[in-house]
Amino acid sequence: MSSESSFVQPAIPKLDGHYDHWSMLMENFLCSKEYWSLVEMGITAAAEGDEPTEAQKKLHEEQKLKDLKCKNYLFQALD
Repeated sequence: MSSESSFVQPAIPKLDGHYDHWSMLMENFLCSKEYWSLVEMGITAAAEGDEPTEAQKKLHEEQKLKDLKCKNYLFQALD
């Protein structure tokens, strides 16, 4: 049996009306996925008028993808 088949995906905490408890669970869940920094700080943007470098463009794209994944978890928690 391979280790991949025994991997269990953690359950996304569902909002059940107890917001304070759910928000602590979601913060912990998003921290474990390394997405919490996006919630706290957001996505960094290049200064207006400056042409971003390739590294800055790549970082921005990675942050946008992480942001979309984070939003997806939040939407699943509210279903």
